[in-house]
Amino acid sequence: MNKSKIRSNILRLREKNYKRNFKLDLKKIVSFLKNNNYQFKNFGGYYPSNYEIDDLEILYLLEKKKCNISLPIIKKDNQMDFFQWSKNEPLKINKYGIPEPISKKISYPDILFVPLVGFDNKLNRLGYGGGFYDRYIEKIEKNKEIIKIGLAFSYQKLKKIPVNLHDKRLNFIITEKEILK
Repeated sequence: MNKSKIRSNILRLREKNYKRNFKLDLKKIVSFLKNNNYQFKNFGGYYPSNYEIDDLEILYLLEKKKCNISLPIIKKDNQMDFFQWSKNEPLKINKYGIPEPISKKISYPDILFVPLVGFDNKLNRLGYGGGFYDRYIEKIEKNKEIIKIGLAFSYQKLKKIPVNLHDKRLNFIITEKEILK
């Protein structure tokens, strides 16, 4: 099955199951990060849309722990950068209908929460097909190491994700049931 068909099937499944209100265990995520000695300084997240796992609660918790949080702003040519944001700051709606920070203060996350459509046991990620995160990760990893954590529902797991040369593998995937390493 090709990526487009897989994507359509999972997006339908995600919309159908969204009301079941699966949640990530915030304490488990924070413990996981601490136990792996990851810096609690700069976190990049996303504003959930299209029935994605909601990462805002963890971003708010991290902000309370004095971490810097940031969200992406989509730019021309399917590029994006992350900009500092606080839960008390306003957002603007981009051309895809996704809220973005108004801030002009660029941020370079140490840890990046990545939305995804599907994933497999090898930590491969199927996104929406625009390549935004793959291009961003490629760009930032030229200058610094970044920990990439996919957030998903367990039912988004597939036996195998078709990958190409530009697809970036994640370091971890966290669902409501497990943490894949």
